[in-house]
Amino acid sequence: MKKIGFIDYYISEWHANNYPKWFSDVCAKTGQEFEVAYAWAEEYVSPKDGVNTDEWCEKFGVERCATIEELCEKSDYILILAPSNPETHLRYAEVALKYGKNTYIDKTFAPDVETAKKIFDLAEKYGTKFFSSSALRFASELAPYEKKARAISVTGGGVDIDEYIIHPVEMIVKTLGMGVEAVRLESYEGQYTIKLRYTDGRIANIFYSVYMPYSAAVCNEEGRTDHLPNMTCHFDNLMTDILRFYEEGTTSFDVAETMEVMRVREAIIKSKTTPGEWVNV
Repeated sequence: MKKIGFIDYYISEWHANNYPKWFSDVCAKTGQEFEVAYAWAEEYVSPKDGVNTDEWCEKFGVERCATIEELCEKSDYILILAPSNPETHLRYAEVALKYGKNTYIDKTFAPDVETAKKIFDLAEKYGTKFFSSSALRFASELAPYEKKARAISVTGGGVDIDEYIIHPVEMIVKTLGMGVEAVRLESYEGQYTIKLRYTDGRIANIFYSVYMPYSAAVCNEEGRTDHLPNMTCHFDNLMTDILRFYEEGTTSFDVAETMEVMRVREAIIKSKTTPGEWVNV
């Protein structure tokens, strides 16, 4: 059985609470042999539900490690979580990437572009293979349009745009590819309309609100627009791809796109202070 180690800021959170079962479900379908075997969390008690690390480990049948180093030594593969605390990812990566073990880093990859570049530099220094992604990149409905779309309009959102804007941006970069040169944002009472302009003149739109489901309208290569009202199977597909990456050591997309996503995200956050103006990416 191949052992996965979870590194988290606090372990009882939505991603950590669901990933073990989802990995198990993938293994049941594929015949792979993976299990979440080790966990370490910086904060002992989760502010989300009051569950502590020992209680979480007992519930999921996982061994609690006293240090990140212990976890990295024991694990075959590493998963850095802390999805709501990307400011911790560099500190965790500084330790984990030294071990050269294939590593997945949860969304949002980093709090800013500068930090993201530092994590990439660490991975290069230690020769460690890694990737990071929003789960929405892996929605089944988007697969036929990867790098083929001519335009896209995306809906969706969450309570905190700084955290959840990663999802529509990742959907756009998956379908249109790289080359965003500027973004423009307008907002009112927690609703945002955001336009992304590409270097070749293509345009992508985000209609962001906590009350909107993730959906898309995609203009394909023939100029026909397809409405994709639901994004489905994204976590199942992501879990499948993480386990494939752990075994094969290859990513299913160019990780340079992660830096593109980070640059666009940072420009969108910056544009909140200059609504209605184009902000360069």
